[in-house]
Amino acid sequence: MGRILAEKDVEAAVRGGSVYAAGGGGWSDHGRMLGYAAVSIGKPELITIDELGDDDWVATAAAIGAPASTTAWEMQGVDYVKAVQLLQDALGEKVSALMIGQNGKSSTLNGWLPSAILGTKVLDAVGDVRAHPTGDMGSIGMANSPDQMIQTAVGGNRAENRYIELVIRGATAKVSPVLRTASDMSGGFIASCRNPLRASYVRRNAALGGISLALKLGEAIIEADARGGHAIIDAIVSTTGGSIIAEGEISSKSVVYTNEAFDVGTITVGRGDRAVTLHVMNEYMAVDDAGGNRLATFPDIISTLSPDGEPMSVGQLQIGMPVFLLHVQKTIIPLSSSVKDPSVYPIVEKALGISIADYALG
Repeated sequence: MGRILAEKDVEAAVRGGSVYAAGGGGWSDHGRMLGYAAVSIGKPELITIDELGDDDWVATAAAIGAPASTTAWEMQGVDYVKAVQLLQDALGEKVSALMIGQNGKSSTLNGWLPSAILGTKVLDAVGDVRAHPTGDMGSIGMANSPDQMIQTAVGGNRAENRYIELVIRGATAKVSPVLRTASDMSGGFIASCRNPLRASYVRRNAALGGISLALKLGEAIIEADARGGHAIIDAIVSTTGGSIIAEGEISSKSVVYTNEAFDVGTITVGRGDRAVTLHVMNEYMAVDDAGGNRLATFPDIISTLSPDGEPMSVGQLQIGMPVFLLHVQKTIIPLSSSVKDPSVYPIVEKALGISIADYALG
């Protein structure tokens, strides 16, 4: 029997997911909206892979954003539900459960509302425990598959007539950019449901237990709330099994928006010999010390925390702000087949101008 997700789980999912957002954007308020809507309208149920039959269909519920879009995005909870319905119609069979591509401020809750309304289960599996810049990194090995996959997208700013419904079939690599374009045209943020796969495949290729990790972390953060920032940071460190590898003020920030819809650049914490440099591609992808030695690399979890214990996204950071840098080694988190796939790294290495794959795959 699965776990019925309740009101208390919403804040835990948002707070834990925000640490695993790894400096990525997303919106906590959007996550709360999705979660509270789900638990008030029905009984979303979190299950493990063992509760599915090998041939049951599992699809990925995702939100696709062009983060620097200055237009007014609008995504309603119903859009996530409609995306699942369109995928089921195209598949011609019922989807038993939804997984997510990554944890994040709202993405941890992407499957909850469809579960409450349609009865699809929330599968305790993720494409990546932490957030990442490209869809390929959360595609559990489908990035270069020649298989014809189904992907849907739903949402958009209604007042500006930007609402879009899209159903597309094709190889993942060829159709994913179409969804990114649709997101931009809709106002910058769109709900999607994609890549229906058999549970037997998901069992072998997803990062199992990834949603439970976010819930457990969020529960520890909430429990520490009353004791203040240091207690929250201690709770994050002990619950994740990570460590604080640097602390200091932001001394420089050079992050630019590229025409591929990525925020790319560097952020430096501290000065002189104590300085560390964060390499950013939407999320924190690597950390170097002042001597250029690598301290942390994706798919390690890398997160910036304020002295109050709040996970800070790249967009929130400003020069002079004090931060603590959390590092959790990849060896202690479940990893999916996509983060072990060499083909997902060249685009990131090219954007950042540093090596990632050597560390990620080593």
